[in-house]
Amino acid sequence: MELNIARVTIFNYEMKENIEVTRLSNGLTILTEKMPDVRSATLGFFYRIGSRNEPNELNGICHFIEHCVFKGTKKRNALQIAIETDRLGGHFDAFTSHEETAFTIKVVDKQIPQAFDLIADMIANPLFDENDLQHEQNVIIEEIKMVEDTPEELLNELFSQKLFPKHPLGLCIAGTPKTVKTFNHEVTRKFHKENFNAQNLIITAAGNIEHTQILELAKSFFGQESKIKNQKSKIKSPKIKAPILLKQKRNLEQTHLLIATPFVEAKSDKRYAANLLASVLGGGTSSRLWQKIREENGLAYAVGSSAVSYQDCGLFQIFAATSPENFNKTIDLSIEELQRIKREPIPEEELQLAKDQLSASLLLGLEDSSVRAGNLASCEIIHGRQISVEETLQNIEKVSIGDLQKLANEFFKTENIALAGLGNLKGEKIGRGRLEV
Repeated sequence: MELNIARVTIFNYEMKENIEVTRLSNGLTILTEKMPDVRSATLGFFYRIGSRNEPNELNGICHFIEHCVFKGTKKRNALQIAIETDRLGGHFDAFTSHEETAFTIKVVDKQIPQAFDLIADMIANPLFDENDLQHEQNVIIEEIKMVEDTPEELLNELFSQKLFPKHPLGLCIAGTPKTVKTFNHEVTRKFHKENFNAQNLIITAAGNIEHTQILELAKSFFGQESKIKNQKSKIKSPKIKAPILLKQKRNLEQTHLLIATPFVEAKSDKRYAANLLASVLGGGTSSRLWQKIREENGLAYAVGSSAVSYQDCGLFQIFAATSPENFNKTIDLSIEELQRIKREPIPEEELQLAKDQLSASLLLGLEDSSVRAGNLASCEIIHGRQISVEETLQNIEKVSIGDLQKLANEFFKTENIALAGLGNLKGEKIGRGRLEV
């Protein structure tokens, strides 16, 4: 059957972007960006499905599949996959998030066909041998246990459960020992067949590549018309809560702290202002939180803030780790900075510093083919189109002092502030009044 193909070329001379897009009628999207001055190339296989698309009883199955495709296909066993990966250079990564599952590999440009064949075979034709699945269940259960020994990760898991109650965003991406033990051959194969198919797949390539080569490789593995109806469930938007969670863990030297509030979603036009606001507050060594908490008061080694964005919601987060006796003061100083940024306009030079920092980070990242391949997929998944670097830089520069203050007043509200602490808290209690902004 002849496939219908839609193709568009995006060329931005000033930023040297040469992006080509092909969409096949079976739902597969192929995106490439040629970087003729490098000898490397990154291939990315991104599925539009993550842990938030899983039914509760299958919590963790995307992450499980991400692990198990390395266990063998009809053409390759697990050792052969490992040897071939090392021969290609070993820059092979796989990850599962709440909204995507991805496999990427960075190789020398001449190795593109071999690298493509390896990953495509793994993700399209996994055996899911029952013995291998049982072994991997044990591996992932050990991975889940590791969280208990990593305070930052444990606090994030506990906090997410309270922020997103009865919602997939509040569940562990790796699942639970109970759910993972149910992932046998039949369950895993069925979920893979219904979800890890061309309809949900975006293939990206960046580096010294040719679009036609990637397109032909993609069509050879994934070009057939699918008879499977796309099973990806519609996402349900969460109702973000504002818990105050204090968890006692006596054997920790430090108390780990998170302060969070609802924030801008990934598709919002306010995302540029949101990133700048997070940068001003805690994005670097010159940021307000770093200077106030670490440099002026010496309360923490690590402190900062970030903007976390999902397709339909977002979070602003402050993080810090400090001695138990400094826990309260660190909270108070953090809240003071939220209060100040709501009430006092940011000086022009401080905003410009954040803009320069964000723009420089963006431009420096573009020297790496892995970053470019990831950006191609991110734009496609979130926006359904490619956003040029020039457009992004212009939108960053457009953000005004008033935009940041307006955003702070929109989202930083006392009733929406959530707090979590983990460590030797000795019966510490914190009320809502303490979080007034």
